This record gives sequence, C-alpha cells and structure tokens, in this order.
Amino acid sequence: MTHHHDKPHFSVVTGASSGIGLELARIAAENGSDLLIASDGPDIHAAAAELRAIGVQVEALEADLATTAGVDALYERARQGGRQVDALYANAGRGLGKGFLDQDIADIERVIATNVTGTTYLLHRFVRDMRDRNSGRVLITGSIAGLMPGSFQAVYNGTKAYIDSFAYALRNELQDTEVTITVLMPGPTDTDFFETADMLDTSVGQGKKDDAYKVAKAGYDALMRGDAHEVAGFANKMQAMMTRFTPDKKLAQMHRGMAEPGSGKH
Repeated sequence: MTHHHDKPHFSVVTGASSGIGLELARIAAENGSDLLIASDGPDIHAAAAELRAIGVQVEALEADLATTAGVDALYERARQGGRQVDALYANAGRGLGKGFLDQDIADIERVIATNVTGTTYLLHRFVRDMRDRNSGRVLITGSIAGLMPGSFQAVYNGTKAYIDSFAYALRNELQDTEVTITVLMPGPTDTDFFETADMLDTSVGQGKKDDAYKVAKAGYDALMRGDAHEVAGFANKMQAMMTRFTPDKKLAQMHRGMAEPGSGKH
C-alpha cells in the first residue's frame, strides 16, 4: 500500500516533447522518477536524451495519442517492465484558433480526438490499474479556457470544459480510494501553442504569458499534495474566480477581444 507522501518511482508523461509536458517530465525526473514519455513527433527522442542527463531512466515512445492504437501502444510499453505507473501526466493537447466556420473540419476533429477522445481513453486504461491496486496519482492538464466560452477558439475551449468537468467527476468517483486526480488549469503559457494554433496575430497570442516551468511546478506540487485543482498564476486565479460571477454571453464577448484574428498589434 503506497502512502501519499511516497515519491513516484515511475511516471508516464504525454505531450512531453515541449512546453508544459517537457517541464513536468523534467520536474518528475529531478525528483527521482524514471520516465516513459510520449508525443506524436520525433522530437520526443531529443527530449528523452535531455532528460536522461538528469540521471533517471527515460523511455520515449513516438505515438499518436489521439488514436486508440497510440494509447494502446503507450499502455503496453508502460507495462513491459512489469512496473506500476505511480504517476500519470495526461498532458497531450492541441489548440486551434480562428472562427469555427473558417476552420477545416479535419483540424477540428483532430483537436477533439486529441483533447477529448484520446485523453478519455488514456485515463480509462491507466487509472483502472491504479484503482485495482489502490494507489496512484494523475495530473490532467485542463485550462482556464474551459471556464469560458471561447469565441474564435470555440472547439478548443469546449474540449477543455469537457476535461475540467470530467476530471472533477472522476476525482469524486475515486474519493474513497488512494488514487488522486488533480487538474492543472494554466492560462496563456509561453510554449509553441499559439503558433501551432495559428494565433500569432491575436491579442492573447502576443500578450504576456506564464513561464512553462513555473506552470508545471505548480501542477507538480498540487499533484503531490493531492489537490483537486491548481490554477497556475495569480492573474489566472483572478480570472478563474471572475468567471463564476460573469454571464456566459459576456465571457464569450471578452474572449473575442483576446482571440479574434487580427486582435493583436499589427
């Protein structure tokens, strides 16, 4: 029976080739955990080499976690050595800017497959084992985007609303076990998110962003405490609190000001 103060010995991190995922993997490694890291591109191998320098064992898997096959491959690889996964960082995610009707449906489906379908299946596979042995920690990367309707990021914010809601529900279902579910809710973070989402011409894409390491550290600390959620960054905490008292119609209009194409400085 593991106890909450035990440090994880083996952690699985998805979306770990850059940004918050890479920083989460780095912090886990610095705290002595061996790693299995995954991402859908070849960059994951460079990340693994960097993390091995910390002095832990690091395995890397290039897999598309938006697919059932990709999640299955990760699960099988995690089980190979017969080790239990002490911590799972469900961090793979994808953004998408511009007006909904101007987006390509293939891109829209990709965001939903990555953020919703893939994450749901990942949790179903890995957390079952944790429940069966009654120990484990999970950090799910949600977003404060999930707290407000995302004009010009409509699908992305919708997927994060799903993740935020789902994480709270799963935590409640597991409340009588030793398995903890924590949701990390970052605000705009200094990663390649806005470039990938084609949002460099927006106010939020050009605005001040939080440091990925600091966001990851806040998430790691919350995970180790077993907290329900962590909104990273003071300004984001204020914004998260404000969303509770602001009508959705007004939030959608506010979001337009941040994310509408061309809202940045030209």
